[in-house]
Amino acid sequence: MTFQEQIKQGIPTELPKPKPFEPQINHAPKRKEILNEEEKKLALRNALRYFEPKFHSELIEEFKKELEDYGRIYMYRFRPDYEMKARPISEYPGKSEQAKAIMLMIQNNLDYAVAQHPHELITYGGNGAVFSNWAQYLLTMKYLSEMSDEQTLVMYSGHPMGLFPSHKDAPRVVVTNGMVIPNYSKPDDWEKFNALGVSQYGQMTAGSYMYIGPQGIVHGTTITVLNAFRKIGKSPKGGLFVTSGLGGMSGAQPKAGNIAGCITICAEVNPKITKIRHEQKWIDEIHENLNELVERVRNAQQNQETVSLAYLGNVVEVWEKFAEAGLKIDIGSDQTSLHNPWAGGYYPLGQSFEESNKMMAENPELFKEKVQESLRKHAAAINKHTANGTYFFDYGNAFLLEASRAGADVLAENPALGREFRYPSYVQDIMGPMCFDYGFGPFRWVCTSGKPEDLQKTDDIATSVLNEIMKNSPEEIQQQMADNIQWIKGAQENHLVVGSQARILYADAEGRMKIAEAFNKAIKNGEIGPVVLGRDHHDVSGTDSPYRETSNVYDGSRFTADMAIHNVIGDSFRGATWVSIHNGGGVGWGEVINGGFGMLLDGSDDADRRLKSMLFWDVNNGISRRSWARNEGAIFAIKRAMEVEPNLKVTLPNLVDETLLSAIERENS
Repeated sequence: MTFQEQIKQGIPTELPKPKPFEPQINHAPKRKEILNEEEKKLALRNALRYFEPKFHSELIEEFKKELEDYGRIYMYRFRPDYEMKARPISEYPGKSEQAKAIMLMIQNNLDYAVAQHPHELITYGGNGAVFSNWAQYLLTMKYLSEMSDEQTLVMYSGHPMGLFPSHKDAPRVVVTNGMVIPNYSKPDDWEKFNALGVSQYGQMTAGSYMYIGPQGIVHGTTITVLNAFRKIGKSPKGGLFVTSGLGGMSGAQPKAGNIAGCITICAEVNPKITKIRHEQKWIDEIHENLNELVERVRNAQQNQETVSLAYLGNVVEVWEKFAEAGLKIDIGSDQTSLHNPWAGGYYPLGQSFEESNKMMAENPELFKEKVQESLRKHAAAINKHTANGTYFFDYGNAFLLEASRAGADVLAENPALGREFRYPSYVQDIMGPMCFDYGFGPFRWVCTSGKPEDLQKTDDIATSVLNEIMKNSPEEIQQQMADNIQWIKGAQENHLVVGSQARILYADAEGRMKIAEAFNKAIKNGEIGPVVLGRDHHDVSGTDSPYRETSNVYDGSRFTADMAIHNVIGDSFRGATWVSIHNGGGVGWGEVINGGFGMLLDGSDDADRRLKSMLFWDVNNGISRRSWARNEGAIFAIKRAMEVEPNLKVTLPNLVDETLLSAIERENS
């Protein structure tokens, strides 16, 4: 069968042969056994409902074994034989160009060069899934190949509910992931619902089909590292940045350090992913001996090198050894997947990678004890360095939150609302006040032709647009504009494309709309093929996350999720091609609600109309919420937006004279 025929077939009418387990592929760790005997039967019933009854007797034993061996039913037998990658949009079958674009993005998320655990349909973060099993993938692709622009496909935590009558301006796909009742949103709830096959963790861009490999986080981390060094008043040249994690998202850190121009030490316990990152040239060197690493860092500091060094081992060892050796760390962070601490997101000190994987499946309570013990040591070592002048920030991976739950010394001496921890979230000190409040966030696009020359043309278009905007930009956003122009100019030479021909840059509403409009015009003129627009959920208005995206919201509303819900609803009727809303994300199940979108530009007048309507809302929804929280930059930005668009009328906060509050405080004391 051809590729197109396989897509249109969906679930095969005859059972394919079982596929051998491929140990060379990076697989998800075995999940802990959490279902009782009745629930295991239910998981099997749920899995078998995708298949005709005549196949059940053969599949039931196979699925039972998968559940026993891996803690999940992935249906490996049904993994397609064709290469999993984003093809040019013209190669996909179907009646709808929008649906073809979504198929392209789904396959990009599962590309072996992009996905963390491709055979388990996990894109990044240890559990960020596109689907729960291969039947869902096959059925979804079949629906997309059949749908028209008068239908909408409804996705229910990885499961395609089906095609529903709709209209051309409605989203082609509506995605939800993990939207469970709040009281059933603890980590073990996810384990159970996921094992039953009724819910999944879509992370952010994994379950919304908008992941473009580590490039997205490279850009955000580059800006974060540059601004962290600016914050301490030091040039990155010769400066030392220590962190950990080389997985799907965290693997971007050493590359970002190189672009920023510092010395980066990134620890990782998984030999396979460390080797992959080295082969991809995302890290320069791998070290396994701490004494040799110390000497290598000293030489790099002396010579003011720009270099990235991976330590194959536990990051706690690095922090402790550098303290013992008297090495000054300038900035420090952590990007292990601590939103998923008990299932492979964080590995404890004193255990090998293999021992940890065995323990987390067979003795989860002991594994949890080891992780929490390690977190206490990790925090203690960091505290030694910060006492010596290191600037440490939480990178939104729930490090401080989980460390505090483990009893580590990470709480502030004088906690205030939104400042419970002794160290800030990077959003609180850097990305929030410098970028999000002004509307700058991770705008991205994918050239659906698959041609590198199309990506180069879009880079040139974006650079030209940003240069033109910068001529009349106010002083308050000149630095943001300059950083992004510098980034986009150097994006090609840094070889950031993994998978699809994609790019990301930080832009505000004006930048996004004008770049998109210029793309659509170039498509209409036949200069480039169709382009998919999107963004990371980690943005101005897509995500409500009290310890990350909205951690610099101090009016007490950071635990509310109205903004993310408003965002996805507003995008859906303003012209998005697909929309998504998730429970979970980079800080953990039950800790965040986040929404995303995708939009196909095809050169049409309809696309021009939709992009202007949707992108304006997608950004200014968040700025208005941040403005109401009294964030100074957001008040400036929303006033500027109202001057540009007379139909925008946002309620502005009246600021209270602080002396009045001080007087009340004196009276009460």
